[in-house]
Amino acid sequence: MKRIFITMTLVAAFALSASAQKTITNVKCNADEVVQWWNNKKAPHSNEETKDEERNASGHFIHTSQTEFYIYKADPQKATGQAVVVLPGGGYGKVCIEREGFKLAEYFKSLGITAVVVKYRLPNDGHKEVPLEDAQAALRYARKNAKKWGVDPAKVGIAGSSAGGHLAAYTSNFTPDAEKPAFAVLFYPVINGETCMTHQNTFRRLLGKNHSAAMREYYSLDNRVSATTPPTIMLLSNDDAVVPPISSVLYYKALKHYGVEASMHIYPEGGHGWVGKEEFRYDKEWKDALAKWMQHLNSKKIK
Repeated sequence: MKRIFITMTLVAAFALSASAQKTITNVKCNADEVVQWWNNKKAPHSNEETKDEERNASGHFIHTSQTEFYIYKADPQKATGQAVVVLPGGGYGKVCIEREGFKLAEYFKSLGITAVVVKYRLPNDGHKEVPLEDAQAALRYARKNAKKWGVDPAKVGIAGSSAGGHLAAYTSNFTPDAEKPAFAVLFYPVINGETCMTHQNTFRRLLGKNHSAAMREYYSLDNRVSATTPPTIMLLSNDDAVVPPISSVLYYKALKHYGVEASMHIYPEGGHGWVGKEEFRYDKEWKDALAKWMQHLNSKKIK
C-alpha cells in the first residue's frame, strides 16, 4: 500500500505541474521598468485561458494570462507632465506589443510623455470584462505613481490601435467618470459592430461566438459616448479595408454631438496597422499632428 500511495502522490504532483500555465515575462525592450501586475488567479475576473502564453513568429503575444506594464519614463528635462496608457492591437486574439506597444511608447517618450504599455489578458471568446479591467488597472497604476514620474495625475490618458483602439474607447466610456482617462488617442480603431464597418473577429472574440445583435450594438462604442467621454484624436487611413474609417466617423459624430473635444485625421492611403512603420507614407504627418494635439491639450485645463 505504501508503494501505491507514493506512486499516486508522484502522479498527482506531475499532473499539477503539467497543468500550471507558463507565462512570458520581462520581454526584451527599452522600457525603464517592467511591472508584473496580476494573473487570472489574482485579478477580479479570469479569461479562463488554459494554454501557455506564447509569442508567435511575429513576436505577438497569444493566450495571455499575466498582465504586465512596461514603463517608458519621459526625460525630466523634456517631461510635459502627461502620461499615456498604451494598448496594442491584435483583434483581441493577440497583443501586437512590438510596433503598436514599444515603438509607440518610444515616440510618446520622445515628446516628453511617459508611457505605460500594457500586455493585457485577451478576452478568450467572451470574457469582455477582462481586457477592460487590465486597462483600468494600468490607469490607476499610472496615477498612483504619477508624482514619482513627474506626471500630473489629472493628465493620464490612453492610446490604442485597432482592437487596442476599441479597448481605449471602451475604457473611455465604460469607466466611472471620476476615473476616466484624461484623453484618448485612437489609431484606426474598431468602433462599430455592424458587418460593413468592423473587423468581425474582434467583436466575436470580445463578446463570444454566439453573442446577440443587441450585445454587439451595446459594445459599438459610438453608442456609448456621453458628455464625459474624454477628448479624443483619431488617426486613420482612407483605404483601410480591415477596419473601414466610416466606423470612426460615427464615433467622431457622437463626440461632437455631446460637445466633446475631438480631432480626426484621415490619410489618403496606408491601409491598416501602420503604427511603428517608418515606411508609412504619412509617418511624419501623423506624428506631427499628434504632437501638436498633445501640446494643445497640455496648454489648457483638462476637466
